Amino acid sequence: MTRARPAPDPLVRVGPVNAVLRSGMALAGLAIIAVLIGVALFAPLLAPYDPTVPSGPSLASPSAAHLLGTSEIGADVLSGLIWGTRESLLVAVPAAALAVTVGAVVGTGAGMLGGRAGQVTARVLDGFLALPMLPLIILLAAFAGQSPPVLAVIVALALWAPTARILRAQTLTLRQRGFLAVARGLGGGRGYLMRRHLVPALAPVIVAAFVNATALAFMLHASLAFLGIGDPTGVAWGMIINRALEQSGIYTGGGLTWLVLPAGTAIAVAVLGFSLLGVGLESATNPRWRRET
Repeated sequence: MTRARPAPDPLVRVGPVNAVLRSGMALAGLAIIAVLIGVALFAPLLAPYDPTVPSGPSLASPSAAHLLGTSEIGADVLSGLIWGTRESLLVAVPAAALAVTVGAVVGTGAGMLGGRAGQVTARVLDGFLALPMLPLIILLAAFAGQSPPVLAVIVALALWAPTARILRAQTLTLRQRGFLAVARGLGGGRGYLMRRHLVPALAPVIVAAFVNATALAFMLHASLAFLGIGDPTGVAWGMIINRALEQSGIYTGGGLTWLVLPAGTAIAVAVLGFSLLGVGLESATNPRWRRET
């Protein structure tokens, strides 16, 4: 009679790398992200003009010299889109990293503490989740400043609480597992348990949370820029749309085609790339997903 093997831990059975390689959607998302990073890194080489300096007539239609036309000041729209990729990444990625870091510390700490301290932390998280985040970050940006580092911190404030709540729930689940009970019984303190056992077990969840937070950070940054919150001389994608819609003849002169549509498409593609990667990572972090598929 053969002895049945214990089922592997659902949180670590499929790693993030294997999950991406097994998912066509994740590979597609990874390809989009790679293109975005490449465009951001090589923006000085790819952009034909300086996006902040006039290089043609105002609001010129697309031509051989300006493939996507020019803006209201005569700047090349294509160059603005290319440099806008770097500006968006410089806000979205640090914001997501900060949000996930704070969420991981708070969520795992609350889960490990348990008891009254954990309950208080849970109620604080519920309070943050109930706040209307977009009006709050608009207010904070109006008073704290609108530089990319400041915007990254402000966007992170809107994203850390959902991550903390997810990781707190996962930590509470892992506390019931045998390996943590054994480690506690051998004298392991909370810091040791978190560093050597909890964080490695939660690594797939943290990676997936970072990917999803980056997609949300892209949308929030684009929304803030569209509302005019950001560097007025910058080339953020949302700011390009904001300035284009200020033109009186934008809806009748054909400017929507080369001023609004490309920037809107860039935002959608960036969010789609991170969302597809997040869906692929779901198979590594959600046991229910694996059972259903």
